[in-house]
Amino acid sequence: MVRQGGVHSNGENKAREFQGEDSRAVLIQYHSIEDVKWRVAKKVQDVTVWRIPSEEFNGCLYKAEGVIVDIFNREIDHIRPGPWHLDWDCLMTSLDTLEHLEENCCVMLYTTASQLWNIIFPREFVDFYMVGYEEGLLSCGIRLDWSEKRTEFVCGYNHTCGWCCVPIKDNTNQSLLTGYIQTALCGMIPQSAVNMAMSSTLTNF
Repeated sequence: MVRQGGVHSNGENKAREFQGEDSRAVLIQYHSIEDVKWRVAKKVQDVTVWRIPSEEFNGCLYKAEGVIVDIFNREIDHIRPGPWHLDWDCLMTSLDTLEHLEENCCVMLYTTASQLWNIIFPREFVDFYMVGYEEGLLSCGIRLDWSEKRTEFVCGYNHTCGWCCVPIKDNTNQSLLTGYIQTALCGMIPQSAVNMAMSSTLTNF
């Protein structure tokens, strides 16, 4: 579904593209963080979630990683922004495309369900996404300010985040999926509750 959220000038669109390039560089930097600096938050079967203090806000940067048993080319449509997200993101309740910009760039609005017996209320996010292809797929996103807000949702804020999917060279039927998420849920939520919610959600992806 595509919704019109206002017309933006070429200058604004270019600024968003530069923002996307910056996010891509930050994600590559996160990918190079030494393993010893990460603290295991949760491990379930073949999926592990780690966390470290975020450098962008007073919260945590989470890293989730696991092996997908499927051909890489079939997986990329589910990872990049689009309706397939709803198939695997158990927390997401709706997903709309607000704007299509340049190739592989878009603005997405999505909502998430409540968590932890309504301690965390439903959230609404508006993110700019940029997708790149090199040895694999890199989908990165970052929060945008958006004028339309709905009273039934709390406004969430995604700092630099994204997913990287790379085919495993020794096994063409498997891909390694790594995600970096740092979400400011906003509101008076204890960090322990945020850690529990984020770790559980990411292991269910």
